[in-house]
This record gives sequence, C-alpha cells and structure tokens, in this order.
Amino acid sequence: MLLSVEDQPELASGLEFDQLVSTLRAVAEPTRLRLVALLAQEELTVTEISRVIGQSQPRTSRHLRLLVDAGILERAPEGAYVYYRLAEDSAEAEVAQAIATLAPPTDATIAGDLDALARVRQARTQAASALRSAHTEELEALRGLYAGEEAVEAALVEMLASTGPIGRLLDIGTGSGRILELLAPHTNQSVGLDSDHDMLALARATLSQAQLSGATVRHGDLHRPPFEPASFDVAVMHHVLHALDAPGSALADAARLLRPGGRLLVADFDAHDLEELRSLHGHRRLGISTAELSGWATDAGLMLETERALPPGGDGECLTVNLWLLRAQEAPGR
Repeated sequence: MLLSVEDQPELASGLEFDQLVSTLRAVAEPTRLRLVALLAQEELTVTEISRVIGQSQPRTSRHLRLLVDAGILERAPEGAYVYYRLAEDSAEAEVAQAIATLAPPTDATIAGDLDALARVRQARTQAASALRSAHTEELEALRGLYAGEEAVEAALVEMLASTGPIGRLLDIGTGSGRILELLAPHTNQSVGLDSDHDMLALARATLSQAQLSGATVRHGDLHRPPFEPASFDVAVMHHVLHALDAPGSALADAARLLRPGGRLLVADFDAHDLEELRSLHGHRRLGISTAELSGWATDAGLMLETERALPPGGDGECLTVNLWLLRAQEAPGR
C-alpha cells in the first residue's frame, strides 16, 4: 500500500539530493539494510554483529565501513572494542532507519536476526551477572545505611519527569545503567557516561535486558566528556560527587554540557562522620552539605531550584540522601 503525502514520516531536513541518493545506495544491499535494522535496536561490536548476521568479521567490517563512510553509522572505540551504532544527529541515519523499519519483523531474515540478537543479549547478561555478584555484598552493606534506592529513585523521577518530557539526558557516572533504565521512558534520548569498562559492560547489559534502543553508553572522563557544550537538556549525577577529589570542578564541567535553561539533578549523601566509608567504599568525601553544593553551583553558573532530603528511618540507617535540582541560566532575551 502506498502512503499518502500526509501519512509519510517526517524526516530530518538538510539532506541534499546527492546525499539522499548516496544514502539510498548505501542501504540498497541486503546485508547493509540488515545492519541498519539491527543497530537501530542497540549498539554492538563487530564480533557481536558477525554472530548475529552469520558472516565473517572481515566481510562484516567492510559493510560497516561503507555505512560509516555514508554517515549512517558511527564508530565508538572503547578499550579493546569498537562499538557501532546509528550516527547521532545524522539525516542519513534517520533516512536509513526509516527505510529499514519498512521491513516487517515477521520477515524470515529480520526475525532470524532478532532471535540471534536475543542470544547476544543473554550472553551480555550472563557476563554482567558475574560482575554484579562481585560487588553485591559491598553494595548491600552501603544501601543498608540510608533510606534505600527505591525511595531515592522515586524522588528523582518525581523531580525530573513531573514537568514533562526530558529531551536529551546525560547520566554522568552511569555505573550499572540503572538511572538510564529508570529515566529513558521519560526522555527522547539518553546517554550514560563512565570511565570504568566493567561498569559500562553492566550498563549495556541493563539496557539490553530492558530493550531501550533510545539509550546508549559512552566511555569517557567526566572532566573531559566526549560531547559538545550545551548539548543536553538534563544531566544527572547520582552518588558521584562523594567519590571525587574535585566535586566543584565536576559540577562546572557538567554545567557546560547543559543547554540554556537545562537542569542538573544531583543525588548524594548529606555531610556525615562515617570515616569508615573512605576505606570500605572508596569515598573521597564524607558527604556533601547544601552549603557546599550551593557554592559550587553558583561558581558553575547554576541556580539551586529545588532541594529534597530523604532522612534515615529504618534500623541501621544513619545517612541522609539529598537531592538538589539545579538550573542553568536561560539564554539572553528569554
């Protein structure tokens, strides 16, 4: 059935005629169309892609290179691996993805790829479970000291999502990817940043299990993030500042990534005197006071908009978790 002009999907503007022809040529090949459909689901390594489509790595790499050259895919080196995904802010990628979605999921080839992708996801989950088990006892001991992550997460969602769709979100120090999983349904696009490869493996497994194609993770230093300034609507720093030597500097680095009027939500422990958290859990600071946070925010050009405290309540709980919602200055003339 042909679509009427009114029914056709609205694609990104700015694609010249020659670029459109080049994009159509790039995906007008069975394997490359399969790759676009596959990577619209989530980012994958060459090894994982080869396993899904049943082709050799050299042959897979050749197709991937052609799609990268066409501006449809992008490479993301990470340690010993290179991940491939649909290119961000790319009209070519948007057109290619729209074409790939025309292939019905009941098609034998597409269905086979999706089944194989499920097996790749399962392998990621099994590997991530081993990593989680190594940290479970440590994390449970820490979580027993405060109101608990369920209360923190509920407050975090309420503070961020109550005003409507978030837009583009960055989770700084994403760890296991739980905050991405929690907030991705409220965003147009979510990105997690972490410098720890094991944590990124956990985050990818989390996103795979939840099948959140609009959420990705990146390897990088929060002080030198691999993003353009003013490129996010919302950023989150969940239990990050207490682990840093220079939290004020990290707050300023995060502020530079916010668009005018963008928001930064910080969740962390209030100031406390549990010195053992330094040796047992690697905390660099014994919590963050509101006075300290406010001073750093002012230096970073951020305004403290909302504050919420979750005091200890149950047996053994002795730490208060604070949530601070900060806002970047609006653009002049607004």
